[in-house]
Amino acid sequence: MTDRLQACIVPAGGTVRDAMQALDSGADQIALGVDGDDRLVGVVTDGDLRRALLAGATLDDLVDPYLNREFVAVRASEGRAEVLELMRARRIGAIPVLDGDGRPVGLHLLHTFLVPVERTTHAVVMAGGQGVRLRPLTETVPKPMLRVAGRPILERTILHLVGSGITRISISVNYLGHVIEDHFQDGSRFGARIDYLREDEPLGTAGALGLLPEPPTEPVLLMNGDLVTSADVGGLLDAHASLGAVATIGVRRYVHAVPFGCVEREGDRVVRLEEKPTIEREVNSGIYALSPVAVARVERRVRLSMPDLIDGLLADGLSVAAFEIEDDWIDVGQREQLSRARTGD
Repeated sequence: MTDRLQACIVPAGGTVRDAMQALDSGADQIALGVDGDDRLVGVVTDGDLRRALLAGATLDDLVDPYLNREFVAVRASEGRAEVLELMRARRIGAIPVLDGDGRPVGLHLLHTFLVPVERTTHAVVMAGGQGVRLRPLTETVPKPMLRVAGRPILERTILHLVGSGITRISISVNYLGHVIEDHFQDGSRFGARIDYLREDEPLGTAGALGLLPEPPTEPVLLMNGDLVTSADVGGLLDAHASLGAVATIGVRRYVHAVPFGCVEREGDRVVRLEEKPTIEREVNSGIYALSPVAVARVERRVRLSMPDLIDGLLADGLSVAAFEIEDDWIDVGQREQLSRARTGD
């Protein structure tokens, strides 16, 4: 048992004062009441103790009557995601972890879940495109620097990466690259370390990987720079590792409602009529996890698209996996998507 967890324990026969001291010493929102065998029998919060004192309890009264015995606890085998879902569902900020005998061995705290897991992953954000379809908006501002809700798209991406625990970031730049470099500089203002992969000419959606200063030794996260998304990039990287893939593509479900009745026929004979059908496909989100083996295929200053890189991996029988992105995701490639991102519709 850690010193911090021990500080939260109120032993059998403990008083209200003991519980208040446990809350103060542990600073963990909750005190754990145990019996003579150190098994957890109840929990008490600061609010519980305030209500007890208002009801007439004294500091020297036993805390036992004020323990909540219908507490929520988990075993050490429960995963982080499951515990977080339980906290959200039950609207609680702390959950004790018990061993097989019901003794506390840990404590999950909501505020620690909100601190991102630090990752050594190197993220590469592709931001060199000209944004031709968005002209004249992109005549003086590169597409990734167009503002959505008062903030440049690319800044949103950088902050999302940092919030996901990724602080080593390279941005590929070409068209109006100085605007991006002037805004982000070394990245310290955004909690990141940012450098730039400068394309003398457009290298395609994968080509900038060939400009990395050194070959990666672990998977690289590659993202298009014109995405407005809260995609779970940590989940993508975790899935990539667990699946043992050479490349993992973030995919997104795309549903298109055809506004007309559709006819299927064989020659001149109609075989089926379907009124306003819905077509659903999985589309490439522009977010990838790439193992060093995949990155090594990108030659320095040679134009290469991501579809061509993926096709080459598949042709050689290498494993390419998919990870479904269920979070918000908008590819700001045309005025309609930009308008949607700006209005939130």
